[in-house]
Amino acid sequence: MSDAPVSLRDYELRAKLNLPHNNWEFIEAGAMDESTTRRNNSAFEGLSLRPRFLREVENRKLSTTVLGQEISFPVMVCPAGGHKIAHPEGELATARGAGMSNTLMMLSTSSHYPMEEVMAASDGPKWFQLYHRGYEVTEMLVHRAEEAGFKAIVLTVDTPVPSPKERDVRNHYENPYPLGNFRANAEHLEAMSGTDEAPNWRPAPTAPLTWKELEWLRGLTSLPLVLKGVRTAEDTHIAVENGVNGILVSTHGGRQIDQTMGAIEMLPEIVQASKGLAEVYLDSGVRRGSDVLKALALGARAVGVGRPLYWGLAVNGAEGVHGMLEVLRRELDHDLASCGQTNVQELEPGLINIPNGWGAGTTAP
Repeated sequence: MSDAPVSLRDYELRAKLNLPHNNWEFIEAGAMDESTTRRNNSAFEGLSLRPRFLREVENRKLSTTVLGQEISFPVMVCPAGGHKIAHPEGELATARGAGMSNTLMMLSTSSHYPMEEVMAASDGPKWFQLYHRGYEVTEMLVHRAEEAGFKAIVLTVDTPVPSPKERDVRNHYENPYPLGNFRANAEHLEAMSGTDEAPNWRPAPTAPLTWKELEWLRGLTSLPLVLKGVRTAEDTHIAVENGVNGILVSTHGGRQIDQTMGAIEMLPEIVQASKGLAEVYLDSGVRRGSDVLKALALGARAVGVGRPLYWGLAVNGAEGVHGMLEVLRRELDHDLASCGQTNVQELEPGLINIPNGWGAGTTAP
């Protein structure tokens, strides 16, 4: 009998046993009291499925498209920095694992391996996540990403200031590996000190990008632009007005700002505000196939996973990432059939029960 993990929780527990304490703490850490990190998960639990029965569900379709690229099921690998803290092959292994599952990987600016090496590691589709840390650095990264073959730029918008994690401060944690995208550009490395993955938490030396600079960023490349970290209808309206192609609803795993709603709670208002003019995706808190189904039913095109990719790496490298993704695929397929659905792109209304008091309420005057 195989002793392979059967759930993401299994991967999590095994990863904790395999990893050094400080590396584990870095992966799991959230901002401040970590209430948003916990709420990402509990908000999913607050939703319930409304299954339909006595239907033909033998032929099911899990594949979908994101910005025109086909993926085998609607779960992607989200950008997360520094994969070598979980496995020596780092992002190279992650890329191979995502490729085995025929799904998309978003590569972080703060990767431990250069983007060109990660792109060459597998044939699967890839998007490049961008931290803006000055015009020169941004231009360099965007041009390299386009030349390397990445199919979209994912701009992280929710890091206007660094966010020290109290666990990391207590542990005096410093990421032990250099950032791969700056091996040949050491003069730019200081600019990355304001990101989530860089050591010492020094303030970023450049002002964050604002809405008025988006036109400049769009002018650097013909690649589609996705904004990661949008959390309100108001910002969604502005994003759509600026021609953004996709919105990744994300709380940064609860790592950037505490005391916000969970990502899934923010999803309905952002889907409504996008008016179908930009694709909407979600990350933060996805741990079960039922979570994937709930997000899709509320309007997400696909979801992403962050912390679980580290768990997969820590358990078995590329095979672990692949195995973790396949757990979600099996669970999603099971729940799709159990709810009387056959196509992730054609879920019928009324599939989710939203209890009173769940999600976005009214704003304070």
